Amino acid sequence: MKKFIAILLTFAVLLSFAACSKVSERLNTADESVDSDALGYYPISVTDHAGRDVVIEQEPRRIVSCYYITSSLLMALDLDEKMVGIEDNPDYRPIYALSVPRLLELPWVGTAKVLDAEGCAALEPDLVILPLRLKDSAGILEELGIDVLLVNPESQELLVEMIQMVGTATNTRKTADDLIAFLEEQEENLTQRLSGADRPGVYLAGNSSLLSTAGNAMYQSDMIRLAGGRNVAAEIPDAYWAEIDYEQLLVWDPEYIILASSAKYTPEDVLKDPNLAACSAVVNGNVYQIPADAESWDSPVPGSVLGAIWLANVLHPEQLTDTDCTAVMDMYYETFYDFTYSKK
Repeated sequence: MKKFIAILLTFAVLLSFAACSKVSERLNTADESVDSDALGYYPISVTDHAGRDVVIEQEPRRIVSCYYITSSLLMALDLDEKMVGIEDNPDYRPIYALSVPRLLELPWVGTAKVLDAEGCAALEPDLVILPLRLKDSAGILEELGIDVLLVNPESQELLVEMIQMVGTATNTRKTADDLIAFLEEQEENLTQRLSGADRPGVYLAGNSSLLSTAGNAMYQSDMIRLAGGRNVAAEIPDAYWAEIDYEQLLVWDPEYIILASSAKYTPEDVLKDPNLAACSAVVNGNVYQIPADAESWDSPVPGSVLGAIWLANVLHPEQLTDTDCTAVMDMYYETFYDFTYSKK
């Protein structure tokens, strides 16, 4: 099979018609997994984050996700039973073991930076979801008759667009709308509770090092704003993690230092750093790490609003208590992932 797929990939253009025929034949085969509600729903066109109009001819039965963010979304949309391939190292994400352990046994198809196109095609998917940075790989799969959606949820608005896009493509728009309604309700609740509250300066340190941070163009800055904080690094225009030095960090003098969920260093390391002895956050002991015991809330996963809720509890415990936070987190994961966060 691998040899056959390799040949197909090499001569994709010449064999695209045959590949499309094979996919069409598979889709037209009777299958109880097809929702009767799909009758008359397809074909449907969706616009992905590369601006491409993708026509989905029939309801996808076999889905591959090469991005942990879309894997989490597929679970929330109750599409995990249709997943046949997943990003590398899924055991690194606790959400799979907590919600759908079966996903840990799926074949790996690559990372958010490199796609194993041959391995992916061998799984005979109807739909593949890739991050925008893998745009060049989309053409290879499409020449084999495989539908591809490219996503780039690097803001709250783009996250909602991604949920709508995938929900529309997979005929799960009702669940997608329920998910969006939950997110919007929590955002509104935070806005109301924190109205009029002071906005302390927050420095968000990246996974790789304390001196790596997120500017205003990144999703993490939205999380800080929603939590009632002020991103001290907002002046940085970079759309990816930017490197600074201790001098700059001391000039900003944040009231809180928040470590990314996957940081390899700890709050204790920061508190003991002699270079930061005069920093307000260190002086007052306000150094925390975002929890990672379910998923990375400081990335644009569907439940990323929980990161803002957690941070709001850190910054404004009078307005948002521990009990408030736990109740929302339990509600979210019970509704969309079938487990109780506080009992994990």
